[in-house]
Amino acid sequence: MINAPTLTLHEIADRVWVWLQPGGESGVSNAGVIGDDDGLTVVDTLMVRSQWEPFAAAVKGLGETVKRVVLTHAHIDHVGGTNAFRNAMILASPMTSDLLDQAMPVDAYKAFMPAFTEGFDELAVLGTRPVSHLVDEAAQLTARIEVLPARGHTDGDLMVLVDDADVLFAGDVCFFGVTPLAFQGDPAAWAAVLDVVGELATTIVPGHGPIGGADDVAALRAYLEHCVAGAIPPGTWDGWLERAERDSINIEKAAMLRDGDDGFPPSMLRALGLA
Repeated sequence: MINAPTLTLHEIADRVWVWLQPGGESGVSNAGVIGDDDGLTVVDTLMVRSQWEPFAAAVKGLGETVKRVVLTHAHIDHVGGTNAFRNAMILASPMTSDLLDQAMPVDAYKAFMPAFTEGFDELAVLGTRPVSHLVDEAAQLTARIEVLPARGHTDGDLMVLVDDADVLFAGDVCFFGVTPLAFQGDPAAWAAVLDVVGELATTIVPGHGPIGGADDVAALRAYLEHCVAGAIPPGTWDGWLERAERDSINIEKAAMLRDGDDGFPPSMLRALGLA
């Protein structure tokens, strides 16, 4: 993993910036900005005002128009700040669009991420912007940016590749130093996708945790393969955040899928205060 400053726009390649949040546990995600000739593309928008407001102010400080926002998936820690970019088109997968059109499950958010309760109260009033442009296949978004659908974390993930900068914004297809969460995904399919992800770019910006590369992708893939097998031995993941909360969810989800059940794991429903 690569050390980079947090809570600031940090340029990691020519006109490619990251906004990393320290830690990377539940509710604490990353975002990015990419510059093109016609303006800026924002990748994800964080969650509550205390997160997205300083990010949006830093983006405004670049002095360029935000033309596009790409949402890597629908989880609230990546989409809560869409209203900070009111004049930009919003691009996302059909699954993300459908989920954002549904009522916001605020009580579940509060149960799962109680530290952000006050921010969720405001977010329930503000809402999120709807998706304006659907992405259901790989697409060359701009001269620099390719948008790549993926599945595993959810069935509606998008990754953003800046090929000329050798940078991939992987969204929650990658968690580095943080235990992944597959309650809405498929650990086996996710591990298979990661076989390719590590070859897409040298520098990979995960949805949670510090910037990494192929070795971090390989460790994540191995962890998910152990979840599919039903037991997680000691390994690199022993130092990852949120192990205790997420191991059981991921193992339970993999077992349910083997039995043909694509529902929410009961352990995740309990964490959301729904069971």
